[in-house]
Amino acid sequence: MGGAALICLAPVPAAAHATGQSFIALLPTGPYMAVGVIIVALSILLFWFLPHRSVGRLLPSRDLGPIAAPPLFRAVSSFVFFLLFCWLLSRGFSGTRDPLENPLVLGFWVVFWMASPMVQGFLFDLWGWMSPWRWLVAPLSAAVPRPPLALPPRLGVWPAVLLLLAFSMFTLADPAPDDPARLASVGFAYSAVTITGMVLCGPGRWLRQVEIFSVVMAHFGRLAPLARRGRRVRVGWPGWQLAHGARGARGIPVFILVLLGTGSFDGFNETFVWLDLIGVNPLAFPGRSAVVMPVVGGLVAANLLLVSLFTALLFTGDRLVAGPGRVGDLLAVFAPTILPIALAYHAAHYLPSLLVNGQYVLVALNDPFGSGGDWLGLEGFHVTTGFFKHRESMRLIWLSQAAIIVFGHVLAVILAHANAAQAYGGIRRAFTAGLPLAMFMILYTWLGLWLLAAPKGG
Repeated sequence: MGGAALICLAPVPAAAHATGQSFIALLPTGPYMAVGVIIVALSILLFWFLPHRSVGRLLPSRDLGPIAAPPLFRAVSSFVFFLLFCWLLSRGFSGTRDPLENPLVLGFWVVFWMASPMVQGFLFDLWGWMSPWRWLVAPLSAAVPRPPLALPPRLGVWPAVLLLLAFSMFTLADPAPDDPARLASVGFAYSAVTITGMVLCGPGRWLRQVEIFSVVMAHFGRLAPLARRGRRVRVGWPGWQLAHGARGARGIPVFILVLLGTGSFDGFNETFVWLDLIGVNPLAFPGRSAVVMPVVGGLVAANLLLVSLFTALLFTGDRLVAGPGRVGDLLAVFAPTILPIALAYHAAHYLPSLLVNGQYVLVALNDPFGSGGDWLGLEGFHVTTGFFKHRESMRLIWLSQAAIIVFGHVLAVILAHANAAQAYGGIRRAFTAGLPLAMFMILYTWLGLWLLAAPKGG
């Protein structure tokens, strides 16, 4: 069956879920969705015939030598980005009220939240260079060698899980997350809490266990082909860093699942289906302030459902092969394998918005201080959305999104199978134990492609 692929674009980055004009293009999405699901299903079946000795070579990597930049360079870059962040906050308080022109709104929602995770996950550790907090680690560690309120390791990243949910609520449910002054106030408060926490609890621990953007970027960075190991750099297939199933801190599996759950709900919460569930006419959207509680409730429910379902499927698969049934160990092994799906959802969901809002970023960079400058030679440039009105360009956009979704799921299948083979000691046991998870990935592929094609409003 053909489907209606509707792209709902907000000209305002943060409010890309409620305030934008809709662009509708009718495309035969049904066949494309079927092909995507079949590709993922076939990739699962392929592993039944894969020799056990080949599993460890699914995601190879190689050493490029001691070519990583010295830590000092990264610290200087971090300090520069800290100064840039301070300037952006000042522009949020005192600059233009227009979110399409204010550098804080464009810098945070478009450049940072939309684009930088894609670079982090698809290329290299960008966050190691642009984190505005990283430069503080060395001086604070020297000044306060024994933090008065050191975070216990057993706490894990559970504080980051709660902060990720809070940030998602701000993104999806706050009436005006794109208002420059409001965003600047939140950014200033968060910065104050972060620096205070680094002083009181230790800078390294705080960044690893509490600061959500550092935790998000650290995990997306594990998917990147390029990775630094001290002064050495390794390059490999996407996801090679996850192919060994290393156990992380407490709460990391839930953090990863919440990352996927919030991304999925981000797309679902724009659909006509969701708006109908909460009794809202998608053609007469009453505004974000009218749906705050339904969105918050839906976000929490979606994440609880995903965590519960994922855990139940892992336990069921483990029982199929009479495994030990230790849920914590199962989550530690298999939850990281869904990181490619979370990154794919992020990239596919924000791709249309980047095509428009990226143009506003270029316009802002052309005259960053509002002084009439023409730094990039773009004087007279006008932002366009014309490519959403042509069938061929819309087809290319939708197929690009679909390809990202399918690639993310196939990579997740490879990682899950590699980790299962190590955990269960053989192809057949791994395949059997992974059957419930395989069905989950097939259905989630369909869900992701359906979210791209489903009519959206608001």
